[in-house]
Amino acid sequence: MPLAFADPSETTRPLHLVPQDAARAFVDACTSAERAWLTALGFTGKLGQFCLLPGSDGAPGAAAFGLGTPATRRRGRFHVAGAVADLPEGAWRLEGPLSPEDAAEAALGWLLATYRFGRYRDNAVPPKARLRLPDGVDAARILAMAEGEVLTRDLINTPASDLGPAELEHAFVALADAFGASARVIRGDELLTEGFPMIHAVGRASARAPRLLDMRWGDAGPALTLVGKGVCFDTGGLDIKTAGSMGLM
Repeated sequence: MPLAFADPSETTRPLHLVPQDAARAFVDACTSAERAWLTALGFTGKLGQFCLLPGSDGAPGAAAFGLGTPATRRRGRFHVAGAVADLPEGAWRLEGPLSPEDAAEAALGWLLATYRFGRYRDNAVPPKARLRLPDGVDAARILAMAEGEVLTRDLINTPASDLGPAELEHAFVALADAFGASARVIRGDELLTEGFPMIHAVGRASARAPRLLDMRWGDAGPALTLVGKGVCFDTGGLDIKTAGSMGLM
């Protein structure tokens, strides 16, 4: 399922984001039916607390989600994403005291909450609640971040029987091609002549050659280098660390 926000023209229902210290005022401002419902459910705005609110036709017309306190929110991220799986199908909008940064985080978390690894399962159905992009949030930036995360999760979730060094290289080169980046791959014994003896030393015990993947993109702006370790399987390498060093892993 491709990542997307709700169409701006869709009719939306509100997801009220309620801090704990504002929960009493929020409940008092609701309709009598909503107030009775929230009171019966003991809604206090505690972080992660979720309540559907009945509409005039008896179907859910809105929802409330507790934001807790600033202290409890600081212990994690993407709290609003916790409501996505519980929301009925349809388009929703966020209503509450969100800064631009909080709104962007909520939008990103919403998209990440829809992720399902469906390579081997036809029934990996994502939540059907869709978010209308909050005002002021850069849709292209959020979608790019979410799509990068989805690619990473798909690679991580693919077992080593189907994702070895060669398959990871293929995914790497395909990503470079998609965005006009240059890709260079140094495999096997080439690692020795190119000055990467430790990568070669760890991976040489496997029948599947280790490799260094180098992607370069852009020719302007500050230089930024990201270095990562892609472990396709952790039983094919050599244990060359001392016992004390292994204890720090």
